[in-house]
Amino acid sequence: MNSYLLLGSNMHDPQQQVQLAVRELKMLPGVQLLAHSSLKRTAPYGEVDQADFYNQVLYIGHTMTPQALLEAILGIEDKMGRRRIQKWGPRIIDIDILLIQDMIIETKELQVPHYDLHNRAFALELMCEIAPEAWHPILHKTMRELRRGLSSCGGDQ
Repeated sequence: MNSYLLLGSNMHDPQQQVQLAVRELKMLPGVQLLAHSSLKRTAPYGEVDQADFYNQVLYIGHTMTPQALLEAILGIEDKMGRRRIQKWGPRIIDIDILLIQDMIIETKELQVPHYDLHNRAFALELMCEIAPEAWHPILHKTMRELRRGLSSCGGDQ
């Protein structure tokens, strides 16, 4: 199975935190890093009174179910010191599942594609670096089309 993940950090040397999270992901059984975007500095999305984030998109191959992938990601966040106190606040590491192949999953714990991917210019920009033709299975548009549409509506951050 293949998935796209968004990693972000704005605490404790965020560039290094993203690199450490990538290393942790690569150590998971059955996970292979297939491609990655650049590591990009991004203004905070949400609460603005905090440091800029560093974000990166990974394209991974794995043998896990979507739920097992989510549990593994939450384990990495926990191991690296993430505390889920404030939704839009600073964080050591945040790992979101953006897409899992062409799946549509809506459970209490997991929503794929990521519920706000189409509104996040920083995520779409990084997705377009490695997968401009990746398909959003609900909106029926490519990442390139979503990025272009966001820019033309003035919603680009």
